[in-house]
Amino acid sequence: MTTLQIVSLIGLLLYFAILLFAVLKEKKNENVSDYFFGGRSLPFWALSITFIASWWGAGSALSTADLAFTDGIGAFWYYGMPVLFATGLIIVFSKAIRRVGYYTQGQMMEARYNKTVSYLTSIFIFVFMILSAASQMVGVGDFFGSYLGIKYEWAVLLGTSIVLIYSFFGGFRGVVLTDIVQFVLLLISSIVVFIAAVYFSGGLGNIVEAAAATNKPDFFDFGAGFSKYSAYVITFGCSWMIAANVWQRISATKTNLDAKKMTVLSFFAYIPLYLIVVLTGMASIAIFTSIPAGGVVSGIVTTRLNPYLGALVFVGISAAIMSTMDSLINTGAMTFSMDLLKGEYSDAKKLSISRFATLGISVVALFISLKIRSILQITWIASDLITTGVFIPLIVGFFWKRGNSYGALASMIFAIIYCGYNLFISLGFHLPAFWEFQSTLQIILGLASSLFLYVTISLITKPDLEKATAFINKAGLFKKS
Repeated sequence: MTTLQIVSLIGLLLYFAILLFAVLKEKKNENVSDYFFGGRSLPFWALSITFIASWWGAGSALSTADLAFTDGIGAFWYYGMPVLFATGLIIVFSKAIRRVGYYTQGQMMEARYNKTVSYLTSIFIFVFMILSAASQMVGVGDFFGSYLGIKYEWAVLLGTSIVLIYSFFGGFRGVVLTDIVQFVLLLISSIVVFIAAVYFSGGLGNIVEAAAATNKPDFFDFGAGFSKYSAYVITFGCSWMIAANVWQRISATKTNLDAKKMTVLSFFAYIPLYLIVVLTGMASIAIFTSIPAGGVVSGIVTTRLNPYLGALVFVGISAAIMSTMDSLINTGAMTFSMDLLKGEYSDAKKLSISRFATLGISVVALFISLKIRSILQITWIASDLITTGVFIPLIVGFFWKRGNSYGALASMIFAIIYCGYNLFISLGFHLPAFWEFQSTLQIILGLASSLFLYVTISLITKPDLEKATAFINKAGLFKKS
């Protein structure tokens, strides 16, 4: 192993030891509310940091820089714009989400519709969290593998094991605590890599010349990314807007006002964070002739930084990936324990089940990450399912009283058929396709059909205005206070 690899591995182990010590010293979880919501005692700024960290993962830290190397400033549309789109919508709904008083989306859907809709929603969310966690495992496998010079399988196992151990013992408080540490490391690492990229590129003039030499006329055209990434803005934006791990953080706030403050703070923090990554990738075009093995970020660290500074960046980027992974695993376990698990259990029993659900989700996601080694493919499958199946009945249910459980079920059943059909096509089955896979048309057709079924079936079936009115009035989406 090289000096960089040895120092990086030591740094990773020290980092893990510090996280584990902090988690074990933290207040013990006494019930499921503690394990998944921190007893609603955490300050809004801490939840804002964990909100940011939960969406700042492998795609943000690694894939976006690689795309910016190829597409320039337009790569901001790949992850940055979907995050801003989703967060903007969440700001509008944040107080209503907190105001209804239910911890999970499954509980909200039962209060708004019925148990069947609630259960089906929870299944969608549970599958989404497993797939999303698997995408982060792919990221950690690729990053650890290229950085430490170990096989992908061992790299995935190493990163997943670290996250699993502190998540298993710490629960949501542990996730928040570690996310704060991880965010600080990520911020320092991102700035270091950005400065290194700009310095070794030789400045803006060299970047402009390199873009011209490689025939990239749209390299500095922000709008050029819209046509290429519009499908991701819609799909990722809608799916992340209803992401259960974010709603979990909103539900964990102390007050309705804290929920709003948390989301607004996060929105304005995302803009410079994503710009740093995009500009790092753009500057790299004057450093490398092609994307290095392991990606732009890994290439800068391994070829331009000294081993000790490189090790710091390695730990920081690792923190970014793991902070997203822990959030997804914890929320998946929450969905299983609070929404899918039926029966009466004591607090101690539920807490034990929640911990073992954390273990089970990690194992399943690990298996998927070993079979499908593509962050984008896994993320798209997950986002396509949750957007088509849950977005319409969940969001429209906050303000349209006429929407009922029949309409919600119709849109969800359609999503299972539609997304399943798309999945078979992506896996290589020779089925007739009337739209391009992972296209804007695919997602718009899915959302439009889901909305059409929800509205039509609701209008031709018996409404439940009393239940709908009670929920909508309690949410008070358009209330000022």
